[in-house]
Amino acid sequence: MIKSALAVTIAIVIVMSTAVTLIPIEDAEGHGVQAQLQSRFVRIQDEAFSAQNLQTGEEITVTGTLQSLVNRPLRAWISLFSESTNAGNRWEFTSRDPPGNVFELQPQATIPYTVTAKALEPGVYHVHTQLNVATVGPGLGPGQTVQVTGPAILKPVPWENVWYQVILIGAGLAVTFATRPWQVI
Repeated sequence: MIKSALAVTIAIVIVMSTAVTLIPIEDAEGHGVQAQLQSRFVRIQDEAFSAQNLQTGEEITVTGTLQSLVNRPLRAWISLFSESTNAGNRWEFTSRDPPGNVFELQPQATIPYTVTAKALEPGVYHVHTQLNVATVGPGLGPGQTVQVTGPAILKPVPWENVWYQVILIGAGLAVTFATRPWQVI
């Protein structure tokens, strides 16, 4: 009696699990953005994009405001974060406001920003304003999907920068190996 009830239960579980796999499930797509888009230190507001469709070589301008949520000055730099289905993510920054690489956001201040970038590679991108705050990390704006069409624009490799980095890495490794006493295990 118990064996037959157990056999019937197992059979029901197998049939039900097979039936569940036959139910059509619609595909869903999304993008892997962190759950907390906004930083607790700075809020990215009124993010707006100049275009949703671009040709390679054309520029997109992203504008908005940055609102400090803390009572101390913050050092920050602004950029764009983009994700795509291809291996691209190719943009060339042409201007930023606030200008320069790093700026200071005063306590409780609200300042406007503008980032302009040229599209270098075709693809479908989800683009966000990215504000990097020193010692805190990045925060992202809501973002928008941007489609870029046209032929890729290839930029020459600045070999002097590559050699400079190789020399710095080599010097760092030399110092590390020269100053670290070797231990026998």
